[in-house]
This record gives sequence, C-alpha cells and structure tokens, in this order.
Amino acid sequence: MGREPDKQGRARSYGIAAALTLLGSAGSLVGWSRFAVNRQMDLPPALPGRHDRFATERAGVISLYGSNDVEGVPLLLIHSINAAANAYEVRPLYKHYRRSRPVYALDLPGFGFSERSRRRYTPRLMVEAINAVVAEIRRRHRGGAIDAMALSLSCSYLARAALERPDDYRSLGLISPTGFDARLSGDGPPDGHRGRDTVRDLLDRKPFGRPLFDALASRPSMRFFLQKTFGSRDIDEGLFAYDYASAHQPGAEHAPYCFISGHLFPTDSTRLYEELRLPVWMVHGRRGDFVDYRLAPRVAGRPNWRVVSLPTGAFPHFERLDDVTADYDAFLTDLTWAPPQLPA
Repeated sequence: MGREPDKQGRARSYGIAAALTLLGSAGSLVGWSRFAVNRQMDLPPALPGRHDRFATERAGVISLYGSNDVEGVPLLLIHSINAAANAYEVRPLYKHYRRSRPVYALDLPGFGFSERSRRRYTPRLMVEAINAVVAEIRRRHRGGAIDAMALSLSCSYLARAALERPDDYRSLGLISPTGFDARLSGDGPPDGHRGRDTVRDLLDRKPFGRPLFDALASRPSMRFFLQKTFGSRDIDEGLFAYDYASAHQPGAEHAPYCFISGHLFPTDSTRLYEELRLPVWMVHGRRGDFVDYRLAPRVAGRPNWRVVSLPTGAFPHFERLDDVTADYDAFLTDLTWAPPQLPA
C-alpha cells in the first residue's frame, strides 16, 4: 500500500524536474539571445553602384541596387529565399555584367534593406515587389523590355510576374529553380501557397520567436546550410559573412518564419514554368542537396527553353562564373528570333 504513493511521488518529482529543466533551457535561450546576440550588426550595401529604397503600393519599402553606366538592355537579378537571403547572392553576376550593360538587383520583401515588418510573406507579395521594381527599371530606360534572372525559389515568382506582364520582359534566366523536384513540384491550385498559419503564429511570436531565430541564424547553423547549398565545405566566405550580418538585423526573423511555415512556397510553380512563352535560360548544378530536376524534361525540349547543368552546387555563378556567363551570353545572342508561339 505504501509503495504506490512513493511511485506517484517519484513520477511527480521527475515531471517537476523535467519542467524546471525545460523552463531553465528556455530561459537560457532567451537570455543568450537578448544579451549575447547583436541584432543590429553593421550592414554595408551588398553591391556597388546606386542604392535606393522606395515605397511601393503593395510590397512596402523595397531596396534596389543599380549600375547603369553602360547602355544596353537592363538585367534584373533576384536572390533566393532562405533564412538569411539578400542581394549578395547575385554579387558575382552583378559585378560581371555591370561592365557591359545596365544591371539591377533587389532585396525581396523581408530581406536585406527592404521592409522587414511582421506580416504574411507569400509568393504574391514577392511578385508584387518584382512588378514594382521592373516598372521602376523600365521607367529609367525609356520603357523597354528587360532581361531578368532569379535564383532557386524566386524563379517561380519571376515566372508568375512574367506571365502576368509578358511585355515587361525580353527573356528569363532561372538558376537552380525550385519546382522541378518530386517534393515541391507545383501542380496544385494556381497562385496559392503551402503555408500553415498555425506554424507561423507559433514560431513568430514573443518571447521565443526571435531567440529561436537567433539560434537558427548562428554561425554553425548558417555554415551548415550553406555547405548543403554549395554541396561542399568550400563555400564563399564573403557570402557567409554578409548573410550572418543580414540575419542579425531588426525584424530579420519574420520572412524566414513564413519560409519555414510554407507560406513562400507556391502550389503551382511547375505549371507556371510550362506556361512560359518567353525565351527561358535555365542552369542547375549536379552536386549537393538540390539536384532533383526529374521534371525538367517537361520543358527542356521546348524551342523557347535552353537547359544546361554544371558540376557545381546550387549557386553555380559563385563556382564557375565564366561558364555560367558564357552560356547565358550565347543564349542572349540567339534572341534575334521572335519568341515561338507555342500551343496554349
């Protein structure tokens, strides 16, 4: 009779100890984040040239880099989406092309110097930002069509922007586009996303939202994910350093939490690619965690698509810039023909 209460007492003691340990760990995380993490690191411009921040009607304040010392068809570069994304991701391409043509790059909403307020970040918001930036670039260049190139998940945003406003673009470039793999292929509802509000609301709230993000954006964590992106321990150290500083700014957690909770993943990306009638150049790597392009044959044989692969990770322009730009330039040279009219 006396043993059962003892067991219950021990179980209760173990439960109390576990709860105190958990509370202690949570308290330590909050304390570490508040007092040991610098959330306002110095963040210089990611790219040379002119740097503007301008208000848009639907996407908030957007950061836009530009270099237009040379005449030609403007090129817009769009970075990827991750916990520390920013315009530095396109730096090799930007520096290369600023010598031969006008080139621009933006920070998408929630990243870099663009607005980082707590709001729902979705593909639609990103498309609106691209639309606003393209309108501004065309205004600066007498209304002509532009070339645009995006990385990874942002390729789907660029595809939708081009489908909605095809006259804005001469051609599209896609680097390691998301949406041709088995897991994130987009044959779902049009203009939708995969977000779960309950997950976002659980993560992006006080008191633990920012401390958890600070742990996610720690140097070991960020180096780990960059190594997965590059498919190698040999990552670009300049990108790593800038990503770390960019992730340690006020409001840096809001867009990444929408990314983690699925709000930034379209449901229809593969279908978007198939609907493109503009000339499209696509390159992807064959090394690392992002090498599943099993659905690429759905577009690779089309006359308006050029698809190439390189023995690199998901950011081939950091590893083999000369190969990337040579193939892209050859693609642009062939744009003397009119875009083919494919069946609807």
